[in-house]
Amino acid sequence: MGNRLTQIATRTGDAGTTGLGDNSRVSKNSLRVHAMGDVDELNSNIGVLLCEELPPAVRGLLVEIQHQLFNLGGELSIPGFELLKPEAVLALDHALDEHNATLPKLQEFILPAGTRAASLAHVCRTVARRAERAVVALGNEEAIKDAPRQYLNRLSDLMFVLARVLNRMHGGDDVYWKSERMAAQATEGS
Repeated sequence: MGNRLTQIATRTGDAGTTGLGDNSRVSKNSLRVHAMGDVDELNSNIGVLLCEELPPAVRGLLVEIQHQLFNLGGELSIPGFELLKPEAVLALDHALDEHNATLPKLQEFILPAGTRAASLAHVCRTVARRAERAVVALGNEEAIKDAPRQYLNRLSDLMFVLARVLNRMHGGDDVYWKSERMAAQATEGS
C-alpha cells in the first residue's frame, strides 16, 4: 500500500489531478476517481446509519461492511490490485438470506421511508447503486476484478432488506406505495 497520509493539505491536487495508490496521477474527473468517491460516500452514509439505535447483529454487520468498503476503495485506488476478496461477497449473500428470512414477502412496492434508521438504510441503498454504476463504468474502460461490482450489487440489496428489518424493529412496518392501478384492482375486487 502507498504511503500513509502524514499531511492532509498537500496542494498536489490543485491542478485537478489526484494520486493513486500506485503513485500515478489521474484526473479528479476520471472514472476511477468517481468510483472511489462513490464508495467513500457510501461508507460515510453507513457511518451516519451507525449513529442510530440498531440491533447488535445489524450494527456488527455494518461495521464489517465499512471495513470491506475501505478494502474496496483501496482496491480501486491501486489499479490491478486485489483487496476485496470473493468471500466478502459470500458474507453478504449469507446476511441477505438470514435477514430476508425474517421478513414477510412483498406484495407491492415500498417507499424509502419509515423510521429514521430505515430511511438512512435506503439512502445507503441508493448510494450503493450509484457506486455500482460507477464501478461498472470503470470496468467497461479498464480491467477490474468481479468482486467490487458484485459486492456493491449485493450490498444495495442488503440495504433494502435491512431497511425493512429496521422498520420492524419496534413493531413498525414498511411504507407502501399507493399505486392507482392497485387501488383500482382492489376496488374491482370488492
